[in-house]
Amino acid sequence: MKLLRRKKGPSLDSRLAALTEAVELGEGRLPGEAVAAARTVTERAGIRRRLSVEHTVAALAGATGSGKSSLFNVLAGEELSAVGVTRPTTATAQAALWDGEGAGPLLDWLEVPRRHSASSGDLSGLVLLDLPDHDSIRLAHRLEVDRLVELVDLLVWVLDPQKYADAAVHERYLRPLAGHQDVMVVVLNQIDRLPEAAVARCLGDLRRLLDEDGLTGVPIVGVSARTGAGLAELRVLLANRVSERRSWSARLAADVITAADHLAAASADGSVELVRVTDGMGAGRSELVRVDGQGAGRVELVRVAEGQGAGRLDRPLTAALSKAAGVPLVVAAVRKGHRHRAVIATGWPVTRWVRRFRPDPLRRLRIGVAAEREPVGHTSLPAASAVQRAQVETAIRDVGEAAATDLPQAWGAAVRRAARSREAELPDAVDRAVGRTSLRETRRPRWWRAVNVLQWLLFATMVAGAGWLGVLLGMDYLRLPQPPLPTAGELPWPTVLLAGGALAGVLVALLARLAAWLGGRRRARRAAKALHEAIGQVGQEYVLGPVDEELTRYDRFAEVIGIARA
Repeated sequence: MKLLRRKKGPSLDSRLAALTEAVELGEGRLPGEAVAAARTVTERAGIRRRLSVEHTVAALAGATGSGKSSLFNVLAGEELSAVGVTRPTTATAQAALWDGEGAGPLLDWLEVPRRHSASSGDLSGLVLLDLPDHDSIRLAHRLEVDRLVELVDLLVWVLDPQKYADAAVHERYLRPLAGHQDVMVVVLNQIDRLPEAAVARCLGDLRRLLDEDGLTGVPIVGVSARTGAGLAELRVLLANRVSERRSWSARLAADVITAADHLAAASADGSVELVRVTDGMGAGRSELVRVDGQGAGRVELVRVAEGQGAGRLDRPLTAALSKAAGVPLVVAAVRKGHRHRAVIATGWPVTRWVRRFRPDPLRRLRIGVAAEREPVGHTSLPAASAVQRAQVETAIRDVGEAAATDLPQAWGAAVRRAARSREAELPDAVDRAVGRTSLRETRRPRWWRAVNVLQWLLFATMVAGAGWLGVLLGMDYLRLPQPPLPTAGELPWPTVLLAGGALAGVLVALLARLAAWLGGRRRARRAAKALHEAIGQVGQEYVLGPVDEELTRYDRFAEVIGIARA
């Protein structure tokens, strides 16, 4: 017959490391109670692993009158604990040790001062604790039980035929510890008080109750501390657990899984609860289940799909930031500034100096002040209007909302906060980006220099023609003989030089202005593209970047929680 084995999960080290990382990732995002509880588990696990792993700490826990102190004495082989019938007798936990050498630090950590050596039975390595009654009328007793139930390696619940169905033990302890069935044993004590036929019915009814609690794999042993019935089976069971030296690690693994379950539940929305389900082989496991109008559905922490969320809103964000930063105004200034400088560089020398009295549009905005260095300080762009600021805020909010889609409520809130985390820094960052990017559009084209040289040559030609005519006019005024005057067709050369230089200069200036108009449009398009890219990078760094980091954080949280819960 082929045996079916449960698939082995991650190691305890892997689970602990995953839970520790999940605690760090959930800090400030998840409810403080869940995070603190998980951190307590990791700290407790670290301490328990450093203490004696050669000893197994088992605790006898039960209600008043269940006979756990009597069972403790029988297992230890001597009267170590006072026995009461109706009133709680055990005030503080005490320990019986089988080969207890090296168990001192472990018991110090458990804060169990009363310790006794025991030799009855082959239980080497067992540290057996007799706990106070969990239903004691004294609060200190109940608190001591609660404290040690969270720390011991193996829990032995001692029930009696009268109160084995008591809701107090089932609802307060057994059901919440459903994930710890591998480190739990249930003992039905005082079976000598029942007829033989009633013992089987009580054990069967107890099995049913435990199954309802999610403890399908927990062994049940019927015993009588007075007659010794069932004690041999209980001793064998304890001996096997002690000899395996695995109860401590199984307890820690169960604690880690439970803490991870609660972290996952805290990460999901408020309608999620932890339930215990069983598979076809009777094995139990914890699941997060949400009940809504459509019925029950299993809830998983899902990883964020690449390409979803904030990335699809980068364009609206960039557009809103660009308007608020005055990019249309800068683009217009680039276009006009290019034409302004082109006229100064390539215009007709006779009239170009007039252009210098007009302010450079980019200089007015303190953009592109120098071609060799970046502008210092802020630009002189007008501040964003109330409408533009509102558009930016809306775009940022839309990024957060889109990125938080399908995320659990707690992580969605963290993503929305991340989207706005650097909002106050955006105006300065965008202003710097505008200043740096627009600076590249102030560089002079090489053809301006060539046209400038040509314009001065034409101007020199015009001056030469004017000078020649001036000399001729002076000679005529002084009645000096006129030198021979060359002509170009019907026109004398001095006139050709004067008129031709002037007309050619004006024509070249007009052509240069047309080229500058076309160049200004090209530069404006390049500037607009560069500005949008630069502002897009600002949006990525100050808005989308923090959102992506938060999504990555959630992505990693879901991954490590899956490891811890596996």
